[in-house]
Amino acid sequence: MKTRWTMLATVFFCTFFLAACMYPEERKAENQVPDVDQLAAVQRAISEYQADTGVLPIKTRDMDTDIFIKYLVDFEKLIPKYLASPPANSFEKGGIFQYVIWNPEENPTIKLVDLRVPEKLREVKIRFMSKKYPQYQESITPYIYTINFKNIGYKEEVTVASPYSNNQLPVIVSTAGELYVDYSMDLYQFIQEQQVKPEPGEDIRMLLAEHYPVVPAYSLPYTVDENNEPIFMYEPTK
Repeated sequence: MKTRWTMLATVFFCTFFLAACMYPEERKAENQVPDVDQLAAVQRAISEYQADTGVLPIKTRDMDTDIFIKYLVDFEKLIPKYLASPPANSFEKGGIFQYVIWNPEENPTIKLVDLRVPEKLREVKIRFMSKKYPQYQESITPYIYTINFKNIGYKEEVTVASPYSNNQLPVIVSTAGELYVDYSMDLYQFIQEQQVKPEPGEDIRMLLAEHYPVVPAYSLPYTVDENNEPIFMYEPTK
């Protein structure tokens, strides 16, 4: 009888150990979504750091870096005086989010970049660029196209889960060969639900950036047309 219980205990321990290995800290469900407490903790830390030093704890990036990923939080400057450790869901801890500072000059605010997005875009781009001829499909504007996913080895269209809604967002490509997430559906939904009327020429991605904890990184600029509907606001750099 003792041997039987010893065997059962061993099986239980092995099962528990394997489960722990399969679901490391960064894979836990609570680390797959923005966490209000973690955002607040980092917000307090950068505010205190700025009050003490007069500057923000930002990693140096090129001036032409995308505005949504330009001001990455430098956790090394915050630890241990202002923060015990990076948040559990942060890139630095093996999580899926990069912490960035939004609007650093006027109102420094902690926001998140979902790193699953660039990972998916890189995956698609490798296949897209491996073909002899670029796999453009339909023209959205003179400079933006949908992608022929079947021709690059996918059984169905690749999409990205929206951080703002239940939408699955398309992946699109510019004539320069760069891939982006198309936030048109989310922008249209936001404008309708919030009943806002942006000015034509205004980059309406800022509405999402201001309203939500996750910024719409890896996207092209949008504005609105005469019907207050989202349209791309993009021409390739000459």
